[in-house]
Amino acid sequence: MSDMWGKSRISEFMRKLLTAYSKYFNLKYNRSGGLFEGPFKSILVSEDVQAKYLFSYIHLNPIKLIDSKWKKNGIKNKKTVLDFLATYKWSSYLDHKRNHRKESIIIQLPDFPEYFQDVDDFDQEILDWINFPPNSPHV
Repeated sequence: MSDMWGKSRISEFMRKLLTAYSKYFNLKYNRSGGLFEGPFKSILVSEDVQAKYLFSYIHLNPIKLIDSKWKKNGIKNKKTVLDFLATYKWSSYLDHKRNHRKESIIIQLPDFPEYFQDVDDFDQEILDWINFPPNSPHV
């Protein structure tokens, strides 16, 4: 039985999707084992402040590709991180910076709440996160 948001159905769908993709990837690249860091998790986001937090968290998540311990140790070279985010195409970060690219066709910015008045507000949110001290509850 699922709750009113269909949590059981979403979890089952994600389990099947991630399992199928892992099997496909492992078969294609002649490998075995898991591809993902952990099991799918979901939470109900009922407040705008939670959604804004997740929005920022998701856009900064790729930083771990160049510095796996940035949340623990802080960011040493902010320019390197910002340059990386500005070239990482597998995120909607560039779309929120208003950089048009071919991937923009699948992003509908009006579907997102207007947390930021303009690009400067978005930039400030990202900088606030990057400047937080290591092990902060913010990150």
